[in-house]
Amino acid sequence: MAALRVLMRGSFVAARRLAVINGAKVNVKRAFALQGIPTDEEQATGIERKTMEAMKKGLDPYSMLKPKEYAGTSEDPHIVPSINNKRMVGCICEEDNTAIVWFWLHEGDVQRCPSCGAHYKLVRHELPH
Repeated sequence: MAALRVLMRGSFVAARRLAVINGAKVNVKRAFALQGIPTDEEQATGIERKTMEAMKKGLDPYSMLKPKEYAGTSEDPHIVPSINNKRMVGCICEEDNTAIVWFWLHEGDVQRCPSCGAHYKLVRHELPH
């Protein structure tokens, strides 16, 4: 606690000296003296603030969270978000398989993996910025 007090006092003195050197009359006060430490929401700006606001609404704007798992059937296909009308998809057909089967997924109807038959569907995804 004493170290924090010394650090805060030192920064306060340095700011006051800087104001005197520049000849400006600046009302310098200690940071966080009355209100405490600001929360992440209070000090976030730019993309970080947009992301936090979206997360509060239950959205995942940059696909940061683990995707929802789907059965891969024609009734419940794997959802693949894309900003284009087609996307390259890789399917690991079996759990211990070392080869990836790559194929193009186009917007529209549900499509199947050419090797294992798992179903995929391309869904439009708009970027938040």
